[in-house]
Amino acid sequence: MLFNEVIGLNDVKQHLTEMVQQNRLSHALLFLGKEGSGALPLALAFAQYVVCLPQPSPMVEDLFGGFTAIETVPSFIHPNEIYLLPSFQRAQQLIHPDLHFSYPVIPKKAGDKPVSTDYISEWREFIKLMPYGNVYDWLQFIGADNKQGNITAEECNDIMRKLNLKSFESDYKVLILWMPEYLGKEGNKLLKLIEEPPPNTLFILVAENEEQILPTILSRCQLVKVPSLENNDIENALLTRANANAAISHQIAAICEGNYREALQLLQHSEEDWQNLLREWLNATIKGGPIAQIKFTEDAGKLGREKQKQFLRYFNHLLQQSIRIKILGAENIVIADKEKDFAQRLNKIASVSQQQAIVEEIDKATYYIERNANAKMLFQALTIKLQHIIQNKEQMVL
Repeated sequence: MLFNEVIGLNDVKQHLTEMVQQNRLSHALLFLGKEGSGALPLALAFAQYVVCLPQPSPMVEDLFGGFTAIETVPSFIHPNEIYLLPSFQRAQQLIHPDLHFSYPVIPKKAGDKPVSTDYISEWREFIKLMPYGNVYDWLQFIGADNKQGNITAEECNDIMRKLNLKSFESDYKVLILWMPEYLGKEGNKLLKLIEEPPPNTLFILVAENEEQILPTILSRCQLVKVPSLENNDIENALLTRANANAAISHQIAAICEGNYREALQLLQHSEEDWQNLLREWLNATIKGGPIAQIKFTEDAGKLGREKQKQFLRYFNHLLQQSIRIKILGAENIVIADKEKDFAQRLNKIASVSQQQAIVEEIDKATYYIERNANAKMLFQALTIKLQHIIQNKEQMVL
């Protein structure tokens, strides 16, 4: 994977390139970025770059007592040019002998003590298909169902064994440890190795939640913050990589909050008429009465978790546009006419403070959906809360 295959993040790419160019590469890096930011693809591109860097040319004594290189190699190669190097194909296919991986796994059968290499074929396929996937996607990919993934003590022992071996063909040995949040106290086994690794050994930890990482490991890593993606980068990626049309790409980029995984999920369900469903919900909440409200909550409960999250994200998006219109004026907001009209109607049924209160309730509901809350009960409770928030406002049908 090349840097130019990773969506956006140009400032971080430049920073990493300069670390190598200026010989400031730390032995342990922590790539910290939210889901869908591209922290894992960026770590993969950087790790492949490091293991492909040409080794210094061997020196031989010449006839006059001096030393010259047998062949000339560039002192620096840009990350987007490593495809020219012979080792790149192996690194790209994740089969380079000096590129190692660690990630949460599950036992294949009762009593097993699994390690990451048990799932290396699945890992290569997962990276090929879903480089922006999250740990839930990975665990479902390997058939975990409701089993909890883990990075085990046996895995830590295997990491120590592999990294204490000599490198095969690269000047560096590189380990990508994805989701160190899944390391329990057994992770302390790695402390000495991380703090005093063998020469030219690079640890790259890729995480989403800093607070869930063992403090003893966190303190030994140099932090590389990976920001959420810009809307225009996501929009362009949907256009060029996912072959989405311009209108859908623009709408999804505005809703997904810098999360490319979420953008792809939204694209799968882009045919859904969220606006019509939202109109039905608000009319039931404001004018319809209990029967209409119960019908909506039953329909919403059947959508499935991902669609429920996307529907609530869309509502949040329209509320945010409504607030912006109220503050900046409709003529200063660039969104689709249909969305602008709906957002202006929201301003007629709720004030800015009321809309902010609704946004907070929707954020809470999305959080609970992610944790498998009963959807029917959740939407019923949310409907009552929305009704309570806007009940003092003049009613109108959307």
